[in-house]
Amino acid sequence: MLHKPRGYVTTMSDELDRKCVTELLTKVPERVYPIGRLDKNSEGLLLFTNDGNFANDIMHPSRHIAKTYRVTVRPDINDEQLIKLASGVEIDGKMTQECSVVVLDKQPGRVVLQMTIHEGRNRQIRKMCEAVGLEVARLTRTAIGSIKLGMLKPGEYRELKPDELRALRNAITKK
Repeated sequence: MLHKPRGYVTTMSDELDRKCVTELLTKVPERVYPIGRLDKNSEGLLLFTNDGNFANDIMHPSRHIAKTYRVTVRPDINDEQLIKLASGVEIDGKMTQECSVVVLDKQPGRVVLQMTIHEGRNRQIRKMCEAVGLEVARLTRTAIGSIKLGMLKPGEYRELKPDELRALRNAITKK
């Protein structure tokens, strides 16, 4: 697992010569691939694997693996926007699934949300917020299933512990 910093693209190589997340995995001896994506301006938990089936199982919406984000939005949020986000909004012509939305902090002109989704469409959180009139100022993925980012600093990575990997695999097989 890697704490992807902002400014990196989630790809193996980039024709535009942007910084790639794989450049951060300096001491990983085997070739690994990112499971899912975080856009260039997003940060947080990114899993890597050399097992394509495992990657597909984690990403596929039918498996219902929760992905949790800390989202800072502007300017403010009202109850109607919260309800719309939680019950699903239309993005790219299709409704999103229901999700969990919790207000963690509210200050004038700035709100911090915790959003948990079970899909993983392209730029989904950003598009959902935009659909209800919110601007995303910061987006950090804090968990995938039971795997939490914890205190891992941006740019740092570590191997999953056997019990963490087992918990992820068990979450997949239960669906």
